[in-house]
Amino acid sequence: MKYIATFILSLNFSMLYSESFDFLEAEVLALKNSNPERILFVGNSYLYYNDSLHNHVRRMAEEMNPQRKEFFGYKSATIGGSRLSHHNLDYLLDSKNIGINESFQLVILQGGSGEVLDEDSRKSFNLDVKKMITQIKDNDGEALLYMIHAYVPPHELYDPKMMEKIRYTYLKAANDYDVMVAPIGIAYMNAYKAKPDIKLHKSFDGTHPDILGTYLSACVLYATIFKKPSSEVKYNYFGAINYEDQKFLQNIADETVKEFFKR
Repeated sequence: MKYIATFILSLNFSMLYSESFDFLEAEVLALKNSNPERILFVGNSYLYYNDSLHNHVRRMAEEMNPQRKEFFGYKSATIGGSRLSHHNLDYLLDSKNIGINESFQLVILQGGSGEVLDEDSRKSFNLDVKKMITQIKDNDGEALLYMIHAYVPPHELYDPKMMEKIRYTYLKAANDYDVMVAPIGIAYMNAYKAKPDIKLHKSFDGTHPDILGTYLSACVLYATIFKKPSSEVKYNYFGAINYEDQKFLQNIADETVKEFFKR
C-alpha cells in the first residue's frame, strides 16, 4: 500500500502548486427533483464492476422509501472502455426500449477516464456533454455528471495531476451547461488522505473500483441526489462491507458532498 501513500502525497503537491487549471467550484448545488424514482446510469466498467453501481444506489433508496419501491426504475447502460460518444443516448432515453414505461427523471453521465488526459479529449468531452444534456432536457429529464476517480499505481498512465484534470473537466462542463456534478473522484481522494491503506481500487490495475470504491460512489450519489446523509442508510451489501468500513466511507461521502456543495 506504499503506492497509495505516494499517490496521495504527490496529488496533494500537484493540487497546491500546479497552475495548469483554474480552480472551479460547483454552480448548480441541487437537482430540481431531489427525489427521482427513474434513473438511468450511462457509462462504462467503472459503473458495472462489483454488482453494478445502480443496484447499490437503488437498494439504498429502497431502504429509505420502502413504500415507493414498486415505482423505482433504475437502469444501467454501460460499454467497457467507452467514452460518452459511444452511447446511443436517443435510444436509451426512449425508456420503453430498455424496459421502463415512463421517461427517466434523472440521467447520470460517466465519461471515460481517457477523456480527461489531454486538451483535445477534454474539448470533445465538453461538446459531448453539451449534446447529451440537450437530449436529456428535451426529454424532460435532468442530467448529473459523475466525476470519475483518478488512476493510482500500478496503472501505467498514473499521473499525480490526474485528479486536478478530472475536477476541472467535469466542473467546467457542469457549469457551462447548468447541470450538477457528483464529486466521486474527490471523495476517493479524501478517503485515501484519511486512510491511505484503504482499498478503493483493484490492486491489479489501479483503475477499476473495488467493492469499497463502488460503495463510496454509491454513498456520494445518494447524498448528492437526495440531499440526505448516506450515514442514515443501513445497507452494507448484505453484510459484505464491515461496519467500520461502512461508517468510514459514509462519513467521507457525506463530508465531501457537504463541502463540495456548501451545504
